[in-house]
Amino acid sequence: MENSSQNGFVDSPASAEFSVLNCVDLLSKDMENSVSLLKQACLDSGFFYVVNHGIDQDFMDEVFAQSKRFFRLPLNDKMKLLRNEKNRGYTPLLDEYLDPVNQVHGDYKEGYYIGIEVPEDDPLAQKPFYGPNVWPSDDLLPGWRQTMEKYHEMALKVAKEVARIIALALSLESDFFDKPEMLGNPIATLRLLRYEGRASDPLKGIYGAGAHSDFGLITLLATDDVLGLQICKDKDAKPQIWEYVAPLKGAFIVNLGDMLERWSNCTFRSTMHRVVGNGQERYSIAYFVEPSHDCIVECLPTCQSEKNRPKYPPVRCETYLKQRYKDTHADLSSYKKQEM
Repeated sequence: MENSSQNGFVDSPASAEFSVLNCVDLLSKDMENSVSLLKQACLDSGFFYVVNHGIDQDFMDEVFAQSKRFFRLPLNDKMKLLRNEKNRGYTPLLDEYLDPVNQVHGDYKEGYYIGIEVPEDDPLAQKPFYGPNVWPSDDLLPGWRQTMEKYHEMALKVAKEVARIIALALSLESDFFDKPEMLGNPIATLRLLRYEGRASDPLKGIYGAGAHSDFGLITLLATDDVLGLQICKDKDAKPQIWEYVAPLKGAFIVNLGDMLERWSNCTFRSTMHRVVGNGQERYSIAYFVEPSHDCIVECLPTCQSEKNRPKYPPVRCETYLKQRYKDTHADLSSYKKQEM
């Protein structure tokens, strides 16, 4: 178990450390400055804000309102939409176990996965993470599906725009990640999240979300105004220093995933982060962006040399993701046993 003096946890956010993040403006005409700001952030913490991304605040407010409508349903209604083998649908409290070394229980959050909609009779639906989504009926939540599908589409456009700046920061052509085997046919997953109003206690292994790094290329995170997200820039430091990331109205908090760290040969950072609850209910919306199933993630030519050889072997995206999800989520069969 962690020692409170070693994990940066404090009872009062007022006395906590806050991380200062760069802010990348997608409407800026000064691309050189945008690339510089993003590159600095990727070298330092792998976290930055993105503003003027094209999704207006009124619509973001509607997405959050629809998310709350779902999570306020009776548990029986939500369990009827339980996550399936394609990783679509509802995940109950404690379903995810992101930090088994330090967590006594799973994460004190519930979620809902929505991926790219692929009809069941489409051959692509045979692939992991592809297929039809699990949707609440329109009678239960009118307009819910339409709102989430629109947001999914808009968030993917933002992610591709950010990926173009990342490519330039890695001395690649701006369209490097637009290729069909990368973000031309991505695995892009929207996840609605609700953290219950429980105060975290690292001494007892209780977290809103345990310490982890994200699996893929990048994550776009929209949050309400409740503090909770913390990052640790150096996971090997003793003691570890945890810093809060402040919510910024109208902005996405963007962080790099493990695949991008592998691509960049550890030049860019996939930083460990967690959610520490302060007793307030908290809502966030994560959008995870990974390349296509068959994409081979291997060290980029611009990130290696005779003195800096590749640190990771090549890995197929589908293989990597399947293992990471298996390692961090409850076995679906456990829910079937509970029903018996």
